[in-house]
Amino acid sequence: MRKGQDLWERAKAVIPGGNMLLSKRPEMHLPGAWPAYFSRASGVTVWDMDGRALTDMSLMSVGTNTLGYGHKQVDAAVRGVIDAGNMSTLNAPDEVLLAERLIDLHPWADMARFARSGGEANAIAVRIGRAASGRDGVALCGYHGWHDWYLAANLGDADRLDGHLLPGLAPAGVPRDLAGTVFPFSYNDLEGLERLIAEQSIGVIKMEVQRSGPPAPGFLQAVRALADAHGIVLIFDECTSGFRQAFGGLHKVHGVDPDLAVFGKALGNGYAVTAVIGRRAVMEAAQSTFISSTFWTERIGSVAALATLDAMEACASWDVITQTGRAIGERWKGLADTHGLDINVAGLPALTGFSFGGPDALVYKTLIAQEMLKAGYLAGTSVYVCTAHTPGVIDGYFEALDPVFALIADCKNGRDPADLLEGPVCHAGFARLT
Repeated sequence: MRKGQDLWERAKAVIPGGNMLLSKRPEMHLPGAWPAYFSRASGVTVWDMDGRALTDMSLMSVGTNTLGYGHKQVDAAVRGVIDAGNMSTLNAPDEVLLAERLIDLHPWADMARFARSGGEANAIAVRIGRAASGRDGVALCGYHGWHDWYLAANLGDADRLDGHLLPGLAPAGVPRDLAGTVFPFSYNDLEGLERLIAEQSIGVIKMEVQRSGPPAPGFLQAVRALADAHGIVLIFDECTSGFRQAFGGLHKVHGVDPDLAVFGKALGNGYAVTAVIGRRAVMEAAQSTFISSTFWTERIGSVAALATLDAMEACASWDVITQTGRAIGERWKGLADTHGLDINVAGLPALTGFSFGGPDALVYKTLIAQEMLKAGYLAGTSVYVCTAHTPGVIDGYFEALDPVFALIADCKNGRDPADLLEGPVCHAGFARLT
């Protein structure tokens, strides 16, 4: 059962870093044993290169498939595009329909632009925001991709972005002249944001609506007021949070409208499509700068998004995955209590996760991946919930997790956890692969 790992070793010799996405590196899960590659996927089942069927109680393709893998309605729409033609010299009409649909879901917005990945959509939004405000400075909170504008925050201080998801992101290759253009602030730290605005020429506030914990009472409203008072463009990055707790952006739940919002991941249920929507006065600034790319005009993304929106609306997917995620979080807590363990459950319900305190946290995460893989699960310390995570699937997962928590309890009572691992400990953030 080594085809995936053998291919991964070949990949590292011909692809820098082994693959295109840090989150999918085996070293982030179970170094030396994670299957690495899939042959097919359906519902919540992923088949590896050896034909082994594994239940995905992990990242569900890093949050792209809230309707499960291989959703029949979405895939049928895409097959129709393949038959009719995906690209031509003329434009795809579906992008107009998608723009109108997203605007209808967000009455504060008037216009939309589309791309195919979250990082580039965030770069588009920042470019538009800077063009509209006439100022270069960006105050940011959260994770927003790999582009120069974002990593510029680490120029001169490589630790600035450590609290914004991935530690260790060196700004190698980012022009030094970009230093002093991006300024991180901490979530719920209104005073920190106020200082940045007072001390720097801030034209854009770029932030996630919520990731680990909820906003403090009045925080998002105060950010909106600050942006209005200083003529700053407020951008909500909803690439991760969008369509998970509301039919649209999470900002709808909190009642605070941005000037621009960015959507991705769940929008196409596994097909590449991202969107930037916004107020007309801000979005029109896109015409004063150059934002253009051939493959943003392909048809599959827009068609997949329209079919995904229809399927989401039909089953109220955001309610389903939110309730399922809450139930998972409560069962984690109950299982931990049963075994005398102390865990912290955090995140949006549909992006729920738990963590152990102390120096062995990564060891325990690795142990969970190792033992759950033996039981037929892709698992770690977080679950990106989809509508195919039925009660039966959840019950089977917890039945397999119970003895793993018992092992961890043994370790808390004196057993050396390193003796239980069959390979190296997983990585916590960015680390160079050799």
